[in-house]
Amino acid sequence: MWHHFCMPQNVQHTSSLNFCPLPLLYLADIGSSRFRRSSIGQSKAEPDKAQPLLPLAPILRRRRGQVKVEYDGKVEPKHWEPPDWSKQLGHVRQMRSARDAPVDIMGAEKCYDTHAPDEVRRYQVLVSLMLSSQTRDQVTSAALQRLRAHGCTVDNIVNTDDDTLGQLIYPVGFWRTKVKYLKQTSVILQREFRGDIPNTVEGLVRLPGVGPKMAHLAMDIAWHQVSGIGVDTHVHRISNRLGWTRAGTKNPEETRKALEDWLPRDLWSEINWLLVGFGQQVCLPVNPLCSVCLNKHSCPSAHQASPAKRPKAGSPRSPHSAKTSRVKLEPGSLGLGLPPPSSSSATPVKEESLATALSPPLLPRKRKSKAKTFSP
Repeated sequence: MWHHFCMPQNVQHTSSLNFCPLPLLYLADIGSSRFRRSSIGQSKAEPDKAQPLLPLAPILRRRRGQVKVEYDGKVEPKHWEPPDWSKQLGHVRQMRSARDAPVDIMGAEKCYDTHAPDEVRRYQVLVSLMLSSQTRDQVTSAALQRLRAHGCTVDNIVNTDDDTLGQLIYPVGFWRTKVKYLKQTSVILQREFRGDIPNTVEGLVRLPGVGPKMAHLAMDIAWHQVSGIGVDTHVHRISNRLGWTRAGTKNPEETRKALEDWLPRDLWSEINWLLVGFGQQVCLPVNPLCSVCLNKHSCPSAHQASPAKRPKAGSPRSPHSAKTSRVKLEPGSLGLGLPPPSSSSATPVKEESLATALSPPLLPRKRKSKAKTFSP
């Protein structure tokens, strides 16, 4: 039976052919290329000598460990530091050696009364910092001198009405808002701190109108404790221009955190007044004096257009604006005899061109009426 089943149909039965039954494994391979005849008359098929394929074992992949990169003679720094920052800082110190910037003469360290009691002196430092926001040092110093002549103590400011306090600090920036902040802060200091200011950053930032920059500067100037870097618009601008921030920061608070990550702590107290005076004299907000700066070869922002924002139409920096000088109208300016500000008739001070301020008011133009004609 097996003999008949395994024999091909075209092969005749012969007695001399000893045909053994094929295993069942090769039944499906009959007629395929795996069997070949050795000659034309040979009827015995033999399989190829190649062994059948065996199923592959699963490949176990080993996890590669972390590759440690070694540098030839160089040690990778633990923390990021800007390149050439020490050399740039030395150049800034050299350019600020005269110490004749407005911050050196009329800053918060020069405004308070040195002969006053300690709590009064610390309070005057805080007041000068609150008034200095968005205000030039010259204006802040003049306002604080008027407050000192009036009596710049916690009890006296609490008892001063808003109209009088507004006339004393005018024309500092946002003077109406600062009047409210001064009154609210003085009331809190009178009730909770016995006329003194808090000795922690957390306590200072709780006061109305006091931000992180003012708090760190107050801790340094009033309490002689370095708690952080006081970053204002000058420090924020110059740090980004010099490349002292790993990535461009968007506000002074981000700049403060970026500087404190790599700048040595013993430089935190010096860096504020150093960069503020440098920004007032050389690294100006608009059109910085890069040609006279000692860092012009290492500063990545040297000789670049500033500011980044496009000036509005009609502004002095706009190329399409008229060549008219713009002045800020203040009491007594241009001989107009403007009255001092008051809360009842307080109007915001606007910048107007010199030609507009001196020219008479324009009368409304009358429209000519066309005469109606009727045909007969």
